[in-house]
Amino acid sequence: MARPLRLEFAGALYHVTSRGDRREAIYEDDDDRVAFLRVLASVADRFNWLIHAYCLMGNHYHLLIETPDGNLAKGMRQLNGVYTQYSNRRHRRVGHLFQGRYKAILVQKESYLLEVARYIVLNPVRAHLVRSAGDWPWSSYRATAGRVTSPDWLTTAWVLFAFGDRSSAAQFAYRRFVSEGRGQPGPWVDLAHQVFLGNEAFIDDMRERIEQLNRPLTEVPRAQRVRRAKPIGDYEAEADTRDEAISRAYASGGYSLQEIGTHFGLHYSRISRIVKAVERGSKNRKAGAKSKTGPSPS
Repeated sequence: MARPLRLEFAGALYHVTSRGDRREAIYEDDDDRVAFLRVLASVADRFNWLIHAYCLMGNHYHLLIETPDGNLAKGMRQLNGVYTQYSNRRHRRVGHLFQGRYKAILVQKESYLLEVARYIVLNPVRAHLVRSAGDWPWSSYRATAGRVTSPDWLTTAWVLFAFGDRSSAAQFAYRRFVSEGRGQPGPWVDLAHQVFLGNEAFIDDMRERIEQLNRPLTEVPRAQRVRRAKPIGDYEAEADTRDEAISRAYASGGYSLQEIGTHFGLHYSRISRIVKAVERGSKNRKAGAKSKTGPSPS
């Protein structure tokens, strides 16, 4: 059976898990966990990753990774490879540390980032290792909740901005949000085809991207083999409003939220809200138009 394609593109968001070979431990003590986080920090810096959440368990880990440069596979090879070398060297072993390939689920950022981030930090609670997320030192919870200083490689702004503009109030709301998640089902009830977590439009977009990857190159016109988005300034000049220009630039697939934010002088979380608002307005207008025309005759 063929392995599923690893779909990579600029701005993709993934929930990534990787387990120990034969489900054995990948961290034997806290020194191992510290070393893993050190490798993760290096990989995040080298590959320009945004780490929104993480949790290190005994025989596996969870990461919520955004890839502005569309390079998940390269970064994961570095992460698991370098840590395996460290672990084998320290514990005088040889061979595989991780069980096969890592698992990566594509996540619709605007709809599911918060739910997945909460699911990740609640893993130790669900495993009955601790009573609350704050009792587990090997996750992003404490840094996001404002209980410890956040490392430079951890991106907490996008999660916290969903709860308000002031850090203290946002951190309090985040702590309550995580606490309310205990005992609730995870976001995976909405998982489609085992790899997509998002609404129907998101899933259709991802499937279209995969279909394009599966097409023989000879069937793709030469002009379409390398699709380049127009400069962001062109979208700005053509659109009637700034928000419309932002939406068009993002829809082109050629720019990440961060790149668009840099151009317009806005935080990328603000860009995300603008894109979502424009999409919602477009759907409302289409729904209104359909209601005016009424049902088609049978």
